[in-house]
Amino acid sequence: MTTTPEHLAYVLRLADSALILGQRNAQWCGHGPVLEEDIALANMSLDLIGQARLLYTHAATLEETLTGTKKTEDDYAYFRTEREFANYTLAELPHYGPLCGTAQTNLDYAVTIVRNFLYAALMAHVWTALETSQDTQLAAIASKSIKETRYHWHHAREWLVRFGDGTDESHRRAQAALDYLLPYTREFFAADAVEDAVVQAGLGVRAADFEAAWLDDVKEALAEATLSLPEPVKHVSTGKHGEHSEHMGFLLAEMQSLARQHPGATW
Repeated sequence: MTTTPEHLAYVLRLADSALILGQRNAQWCGHGPVLEEDIALANMSLDLIGQARLLYTHAATLEETLTGTKKTEDDYAYFRTEREFANYTLAELPHYGPLCGTAQTNLDYAVTIVRNFLYAALMAHVWTALETSQDTQLAAIASKSIKETRYHWHHAREWLVRFGDGTDESHRRAQAALDYLLPYTREFFAADAVEDAVVQAGLGVRAADFEAAWLDDVKEALAEATLSLPEPVKHVSTGKHGEHSEHMGFLLAEMQSLARQHPGATW
């Protein structure tokens, strides 16, 4: 297997999205709507951060082969700048969504659930396909991650239906969250040179190949939840190219501050 810049970039994309979404979901720790959900979100955050750690360790091996530079998972997580992260924009958005002006709290659980549902529905297809990657380490990570992702998807789907087919207020919040977040999923399926290169090499997958199956999963869940699929938009967000929303810098400041104040420290 020949290591290429595109191969490294692809692994980092997977890692960055998992890390940033894990960081976002961890913000519910101690603030969950009920104790069970507080614990569930913490555990799912640990799953995502665990996926990121495996991917960053693999990326470090690839980068050393490619450039001779030795890195650790902490280097990728704590000591890169905003522009160097390649996560989906969806992952970095805050939890408060469109209803922050009328909510008593800036944490809207409907936004969290809809985001987790949309992301996990995609990654269930991606990890399944990556189990046959010619990158055997990436295939092994996919085999572990798919089990966790299926649980994340089922958890979010159940809550999506509960919100959508619940009270007038829960339905309103779920629909508002869906209207707010769905446009960001266009980034999932915007193919580029990185995906094209890893697909051609048999190392990665093109997310656009799963768009129809992903949309079927989404529509099925929305029908059960009595929610409406928003009209499509033309704008495509660009987080995976390092061009992020205004929220990314604040998230990284919170996540990286301790490590940057004490460089070289271990814990």
